[in-house]
Amino acid sequence: MPEELSARVPAEQRGSGRDDVRLLVSRGTEVTHHTFRELPGQLRAGDVLVVNTSTTLPAAVNGRLGGQRVVVHFSTRGEDGRWAVELRELRAAAAGAGAGTTVPRPGGPPGAVVRLPGGEHLVLEEPLDPEGVRLWWARVSYADVPGLLRRYGRPIRYGYTERDQPLSAYQTVFALPSPDGSGSAEMPSAGRPFTAALVAELVRRGVLFAPLTLHTGVASAEAHEPPYPERFEVPGATARLVNAVRAARPAGGTGGGTGSGMDREGDEVTGAAVGGRIIAVGTTAVRALESATGPDGMVRAASGWTDLVITPRHGVRAVDGLLTGLHEPEASHLLMLAAIAGHEALTRGYEEALKQRYLWHEFGDVHLLLPPESTHTSHC
Repeated sequence: MPEELSARVPAEQRGSGRDDVRLLVSRGTEVTHHTFRELPGQLRAGDVLVVNTSTTLPAAVNGRLGGQRVVVHFSTRGEDGRWAVELRELRAAAAGAGAGTTVPRPGGPPGAVVRLPGGEHLVLEEPLDPEGVRLWWARVSYADVPGLLRRYGRPIRYGYTERDQPLSAYQTVFALPSPDGSGSAEMPSAGRPFTAALVAELVRRGVLFAPLTLHTGVASAEAHEPPYPERFEVPGATARLVNAVRAARPAGGTGGGTGSGMDREGDEVTGAAVGGRIIAVGTTAVRALESATGPDGMVRAASGWTDLVITPRHGVRAVDGLLTGLHEPEASHLLMLAAIAGHEALTRGYEEALKQRYLWHEFGDVHLLLPPESTHTSHC
C-alpha cells in the first residue's frame, strides 16, 4: 500500500462532511465506484445494517516508567478489574509536546510501575497472551479508569495521521455510552461516514438497523496480530430481527421484499421489510454477530467475551455482506473479508482501490462487499 494513500485527517477536514468519502462497491468480482452519499442507492428495502454502538474512549494516557516517558494505551477491562494495556514510546519529534504518535516498545517487565497523571499509577503483572509481549495485564491504582481517561486521556493516534484530533472525531453516529463507562480503545471506524441525515434517508427507503456492541481493544498497528478476546453484546431484539429477515427469504435466496414475518421463535415482526440481506457495518459487527450465531445459523441473544477469529475456513453463518474500511496487506481482518466475499472478489476490489487511489485507514474511504447480483432473488 503506497504511504501517500493513508488518510491523514478526517473527511470533514478534507471536504464537506463526514460522508464526503468514496465508496467502492464489490458485487462478487464486479466493481463500481460511488460516493458514500450514494449508499442508499446500493441497498434495498429489507436489507439490514448491523451497527456497533460502542463509544470510543480517550484511551491514550501519558506516563513514566522510571525515567522514560511512555504512552499507555488502555485496551480492555478484565473481569477481575485489571486492564490490558500496551506501553509505547513517543516519537522523538512529538516528545516535547507530550502528545502525538508513538512507536512500539517491549512489554513488561513484571512488577514495573508506570506513573500516571493525577498521582495515580499502574503495575504491570503478566502478558495477556503467554506467546505475546505487546499487551499486559495491569493493576491500576484508580478504580474508575474510564473517569481517569476522560480527565487525562486522548484518542489513540498512529503515525500515518497528521495531527491529534478531538475525541468527537473518533465517535460514530451510532455510539451510545455504556452504563459502566466501558467503550472501545479504537473507533469502530466503518460507521464513521454515516450522518444522521444519511441514516434517516436509509430508514425512509426501508433499510433496517440492528444494533449490537463490541468494545474493540488496541489494534496491533505494526504486527497485525489477530484480535484478542473482546467484550460484546447482541440484544435479543437484534437476534430476532436478523432471524426473521433471513427466514423470510425464498429458498436459496438473498433477495429483499416487504411485508410481515415470523421469526423461528414465533415472535411476529410486523410493519418491516423482510427477506433482505444482512450487512455488517465493520469487522467488529461481524465478530459480535457471528459469535452469537449457532451451528444451526440462528442468532441468539448473547453477551460476554468472544475470541472468535473469522477465516475462510471458519466461514460466516449470519452475514451476507460487509461495509468496511480498506485494510493493509498484512492485516488479519483480510481473512474475514475473504470469508465473506471470497479471495477473487477481494483481490479484484483491492486492485481497483489502488488503481483509483482510494484512501486507507480510519479516516479513509470505505468498501461495500455484497453477494453477486446473480445470486439475488426478489421476494414480494
